[in-house]
Amino acid sequence: MSYSLEDFSNECKAALNKNSGAEGTELVRQAVEKACKDNDFIAAYFPPDNNEERKLIYKDPELGFCIFTHVYTGAKTSPPHDHGPSWAIYGQAEGTTEMTDWRCVEKPSEDSPGLVEKVKTYKLTPGMAYAYQVGELHSPLRTGSTKLIRIEGMNMEGVQRDTYMVAS
Repeated sequence: MSYSLEDFSNECKAALNKNSGAEGTELVRQAVEKACKDNDFIAAYFPPDNNEERKLIYKDPELGFCIFTHVYTGAKTSPPHDHGPSWAIYGQAEGTTEMTDWRCVEKPSEDSPGLVEKVKTYKLTPGMAYAYQVGELHSPLRTGSTKLIRIEGMNMEGVQRDTYMVAS
């Protein structure tokens, strides 16, 4: 039997109700991996006509976490960032994403972005998921088309976030 969105969201909700911290998000990360490995789930939420870079497929009415699908055609990169007041989990459904983790060496101010140094770089391949806790800086690099499942602890659309640049 395939993994349904109802199963997925219920598993995430149960994990976060049990523990809203790192232990809970680790269980959510495991659920994201399960969804990324389920061919029926991927077929249902990444049909050929889904070409949206950010598509909300579920928002929990009680806890506020959101499940998104992301379809990137061709190369795509993002600068170092965190998810403001939220955690985020990236799950690779198709393609490869090279992720870099960053350490803040100078906090951002009103007048200038924060400065970061590279900590490590690693690849997310299909079936893998990685959790970023509140404040953890990271940046994705995609050299080809990719499909992702991402969960945010809250819908980050419209939330003001700090900017960062690589220290020279």
